[in-house]
Amino acid sequence: QVQLVESGGGLVQAGDSLRLACKASTRTFINYVMGWFRQAPGKEREFVGVVDPSGRNTRYADFLKGRFSISRDNAKNTVYLQLNNLSPEDTALYYCAARHRASETADFGSWGQGTQVTVSS
Repeated sequence: QVQLVESGGGLVQAGDSLRLACKASTRTFINYVMGWFRQAPGKEREFVGVVDPSGRNTRYADFLKGRFSISRDNAKNTVYLQLNNLSPEDTALYYCAARHRASETADFGSWGQGTQVTVSS
């Protein structure tokens, strides 16, 4: 497992942007696939996106419509989620997660505590 701490959430207005960060405590960050998920009150956790260890390959949920982007800085052990053109429907607790690239399964084994994003209209 790896320790993950998210930051950057807050209360914003519709149309605003935020950049979330997830700092990982591991000496082998370069070996991890990093993902972002979110969960709104009363709803199940949903997939947002994922980035491979190199940072060159990303995949996103269809509902994003190009509004979000993921990047990583391996020198800083940090993965980012850029949230643009936010709407009230984006209000949720956002989590980052880690999966070792050598894992036999598609499950993420490490999770952060989450950072709250609240969007008002």
